[in-house]
Amino acid sequence: MSKIEVYSTAVCPYCVSAKNLLKAKGLEWTEVRIDTDPAQRDAMLTRSGGRRTVPQIFVNDQHVGGFDDLVAADRSGKLTQLLELSA
Repeated sequence: MSKIEVYSTAVCPYCVSAKNLLKAKGLEWTEVRIDTDPAQRDAMLTRSGGRRTVPQIFVNDQHVGGFDDLVAADRSGKLTQLLELSA
């Protein structure tokens, strides 16, 4: 099974959209809330190369990016390739 992590906050429409896209594809993910845990925010900044916006999405420890990046990866087939890394 693929490891999907979504760094998010409580009030973030793009986070909701990203999770809805993943749900529609039948995927499960771990949500990491950065608004309730400053250490997780620091981890997100480090892992994403300094990106401060949410969501920041990782599939099998590969940084996908935000919601727009997730949609682009889905449309291009890159998301499928990343998901297959765990197979």
